[in-house]
Amino acid sequence: MDNILKLDRISKAFGAVKVADELSYEVPRGEALGVIGPNGAGKTSMFHLITGTLSANSGSIVFDGQDVTRTSAAKRCRAGVARSFQVPQPFTHMTVFENAMVAATQAAGLRERAAEKLCLEILEQTELMEKANSAAGALTLLERKRLEMTRALCAKPKLLLLDEIAGGLTEAECVSLVETIREIHRSGVTIIWIEHVVHALLEVVDRLIVIDFGRKIAEGAPHAIMESPEVQEIYLGIEADA
Repeated sequence: MDNILKLDRISKAFGAVKVADELSYEVPRGEALGVIGPNGAGKTSMFHLITGTLSANSGSIVFDGQDVTRTSAAKRCRAGVARSFQVPQPFTHMTVFENAMVAATQAAGLRERAAEKLCLEILEQTELMEKANSAAGALTLLERKRLEMTRALCAKPKLLLLDEIAGGLTEAECVSLVETIREIHRSGVTIIWIEHVVHALLEVVDRLIVIDFGRKIAEGAPHAIMESPEVQEIYLGIEADA
């Protein structure tokens, strides 16, 4: 199997608090993997470890056939790892197009003409073309979420990490965003998606893992995982013997 990412017994602790505890899994190239777990389970910390903004205490991370455990965040980004953030972090006084250009030139390393071409293609894909010349700070929440994806995609990722991208959206907005994410996945981008809006997640992902206290406690087909008594007890607060 051609895996684009492999985490092997990754551990990270801040004092007595473990945010990753012997965490291991593999992501085949082209897969959409969903990640769920209660607040404080270590999901976002896992993204920090994958992107290199947080260093593991032990274990290894292999991306696209290369051990990147000690590789800088900048080099991992240039190699093809990109992410969105729970709280959108655009350059608010720059336009949507300028935000995209920063990613294309600085993260993807493209020259201006190639960067412009890519940005226009991605803005079309993420349905932000009409807002290209608008200040990022003036966008609605849905548009800011779309801009997060735009900036990540303009880094030309092989692996796209989405962190609660559907959080705070209305049902209609969520449906719209899910369709965009589905199209991104169909284009060949491997996705790992952390999300509390589970019904949105289930519309896209091929497989689901559940994390609690930095440990992987379940992994498998999405609907089977959601029906697991252990997962319902830990994640949904439903007693296993109810």
